[in-house]
Amino acid sequence: MSDAQVKIPATYMRGGTSKGVFFRGDVLPDQPAERDRLLLRILGSPDPYGKQIDGMGGATSSTSKVVIVSKSARPGCDVDYLFGAVAIDAPIVDWSGNCGNLLAAVGPFALAQGLVAAPRDGHAVVRIWQVNTRRLIVAHVPIREGQVVEVGNFQLDGVAFPGAEIRLEFIDPGGGDEAGAGAMLPTGNVQDLLEVPGVGPVRATLINAGNPMVLVAAGDLKLRGEESQREVNADRELLHRCEAVRAFGAVRMGLAASAAEATANRPATPKLALVSGPAGYVASGGKAISAADLDLNVRVLSMGQLHHALPGTAAVAIAVAAKIPGTIVHRVLADRVGAEVVRLGHPSGCFAVSAEAELREGLWSVTKVVMSRSARRLMEGLVLAPPDR
Repeated sequence: MSDAQVKIPATYMRGGTSKGVFFRGDVLPDQPAERDRLLLRILGSPDPYGKQIDGMGGATSSTSKVVIVSKSARPGCDVDYLFGAVAIDAPIVDWSGNCGNLLAAVGPFALAQGLVAAPRDGHAVVRIWQVNTRRLIVAHVPIREGQVVEVGNFQLDGVAFPGAEIRLEFIDPGGGDEAGAGAMLPTGNVQDLLEVPGVGPVRATLINAGNPMVLVAAGDLKLRGEESQREVNADRELLHRCEAVRAFGAVRMGLAASAAEATANRPATPKLALVSGPAGYVASGGKAISAADLDLNVRVLSMGQLHHALPGTAAVAIAVAAKIPGTIVHRVLADRVGAEVVRLGHPSGCFAVSAEAELREGLWSVTKVVMSRSARRLMEGLVLAPPDR
């Protein structure tokens, strides 16, 4: 057997507040188990030291990610986008959910790879089929002289440098209208009382929009709501309680047979979001965030840790929940209900998202959620992996 490393064409990209390794679908093995073994090795997982030193992963939930983009055969779509969250210390690639941050880089990657034709100038409209969640997202990517514009003045809190604005439209981001695992409200309720073993009763909104989410008022877990990432991640007992709530919510949503299964095999979704009313704080980069500039504070748990900013899919779910009377988010918004744009505070700053909703035959339907992100290629060429032994 040859000792030569395997070379695979790849692009390392930032999208929103995440980073990941991007591949065209035609360069990876067709067999899922073989593909996943290769991707784990490329990222450097599983790593018992938790650092992913021998791979491309960045040893956080925001930087241990892979994206596979293929030309779409689906009518009305340009490309298919498959997202994998790679566990750091376990041999797991979780394909259960979407990444709204790396979504911002899918359009630029597809254009750079020639999967979608670019106009001479203006904006390329890239229609993206999100394979994991089976939803359509339309990306508006700035183009100049036939090339993707990656440098600009759009500042995204959680990213040190500005970039070019990419507008993302999540089309019909919720699930179906009937109760069940694929429904927008899988239990049929706007709120559920979760009797979580070891934690007690917790009120939650269980929602499928952008990604499956468990939305809980921060105060119900005895949090203020504007905690820093360092503060939360240093509290192992708190993280254990949050995971218990998330895993129990996964069972109630029909996504796992047991809480133990959700923890072991489905770490990426559902995500847990802790929401509270506006309150001022100092963001992780030192920026002072004023309560007057916010409608909600949001803290999201991702892969067992507090996210350093705000997952794009969590913003989608919260914007959707803000439009539905009776949800946890709607209740916390109180007199701010009805605003077209919801301003969300997160550990790195703040972020605005808008949603369009309508009542159809007594059921709420969210037709579109809109947000802006930026993206940039960091490296392109060949990624190397040791031969599979």
